[in-house]
Amino acid sequence: MRKSVLVSFLLLLYTVPIMSQQRHTISGTIKDSITGETMIGVYVYVRETGPESHSICNEYGFYSMTLLAGKHDLIFSIIGYKPDTLHVNLNENIRLDHNMLINSVKLNEVIVSSEKKNDNVRRANIGVERVDVKATGTIPVIFGEKDILKTIQLFPGVKPAGEGSSGFYVRGGSSDQNLILLDEAPVYNASHLLGFFSTFNSDAIKDASIIKGNIPAQYGGRLSSVLDVKMNDGNNHDYSVSGGIGLISSRLSIQGPIVNDKSSFMICARRSYADLFLQMTDKYKGNILNFYDLNGKVNFKINDKNKIFISGYLGRDVLGLENDLGINWGNMSATLRWNTIINPKIFLNTSLIYSDYNYDVNIVGGESEFNVNSEIQDWNLKEEFQYFLGSNNSIKFGFNSIYHKTSPNRFDGDGISAEKKQNRFSFENSVFINNTLKVFNSLTIDYGLRLSAYTILGKDTYNIYKNNILTDSIKLASGEYGRTYLRLEPRLQFSIMLDESSSLKGGYSRNI
Repeated sequence: MRKSVLVSFLLLLYTVPIMSQQRHTISGTIKDSITGETMIGVYVYVRETGPESHSICNEYGFYSMTLLAGKHDLIFSIIGYKPDTLHVNLNENIRLDHNMLINSVKLNEVIVSSEKKNDNVRRANIGVERVDVKATGTIPVIFGEKDILKTIQLFPGVKPAGEGSSGFYVRGGSSDQNLILLDEAPVYNASHLLGFFSTFNSDAIKDASIIKGNIPAQYGGRLSSVLDVKMNDGNNHDYSVSGGIGLISSRLSIQGPIVNDKSSFMICARRSYADLFLQMTDKYKGNILNFYDLNGKVNFKINDKNKIFISGYLGRDVLGLENDLGINWGNMSATLRWNTIINPKIFLNTSLIYSDYNYDVNIVGGESEFNVNSEIQDWNLKEEFQYFLGSNNSIKFGFNSIYHKTSPNRFDGDGISAEKKQNRFSFENSVFINNTLKVFNSLTIDYGLRLSAYTILGKDTYNIYKNNILTDSIKLASGEYGRTYLRLEPRLQFSIMLDESSSLKGGYSRNI
């Protein structure tokens, strides 16, 4: 009896110091020291433990790590920048923002290695590729216009939709099964000049990534892939003007601070001028062929925990053959985004998004005139939380609500007696949760669940099909709710490290 009591007492003395070891959270935002742009994908880890305790900046430059109390050496590292080491005495939750310097060391030679980067091997993500926006200018493209969509077509699993076209197929899917986002706003037609150029002006782009494999739970509505493009925030330290003159188009970019280190703006404009040369000829001076696009963004730092971004895009194509044919189409989008750090472990992004795509075709033959037009308009509210439970465990969850207004093809013209089509309205809602968990040093699991609901709204007549056969139709009054389609979309992927340079990955997903 005495022996068991003594053993229990010794075990209690042994566990008390362990239980007394407290943990605290260190978090912050990482920026480029020259431009003040928030940085994406910076690797933050503790020197003593190495990759076992690490964090990676999210798409808004925020990181969070929970560590044992005491002294630590934090290392900040990303390709192209000087790695920095900061000494931290962690005795409470602290906020640690950091600015990184570009590594200006010039290399005498470049060595190409077949080995993959260790971080890419460790991640559970399957088929995720980041586009080096700066490197797009070194890739030979048609007419010398650098284009991120042409760069993406060089990735494994991606095939161009046609010779010289900016459209693309991913692993057998069609081009309309790719979700293309510009600052979270969907882009329904990402092409200029009938597909020869994309709508993305590389001078305005900060980061771009394409997900070709398992699509994370926060994305939905497409089957094949996700192309997520982020615009520059603007230099909040100095003013700068840049531009370029090309064979087909010219561009101009202006950025600078509104209030130094607190707010900034960025404006990028581009226009083609093939039609200007057509006007110099007698045969083609009545023809029109041009496109333009305008990117703009401003951001305001309210305090250390809150920041607001306002961005927009406007692009248009015009094609005309004298008075016989006229085609024009274009995209317009606007995003109002609010980033807030609720506490050192929880990051919140709230977005209100507007998106519009429309086209108009006008054909004149003799005394007859024929017109076709269509439009898609969206209002989108998205709430996304990111909860950093620990260095090896993070959860992303939230909801997304989209109000769709669709104007089907409308035909007007001489001798056409088609019934005028009404606008169609629908409501698309979803809730999602995704967990990235490093179970062991060699095993990382990423799993999630998305619940999607698509509701038909009133003010039109809707057909009902069974086995692709029209069986009935229903007319809904304005404001009346029709049928709702509910679908569960599970996602799972994992990575098992075989050695330091190789891993085994697998996954399952169901997209609708």
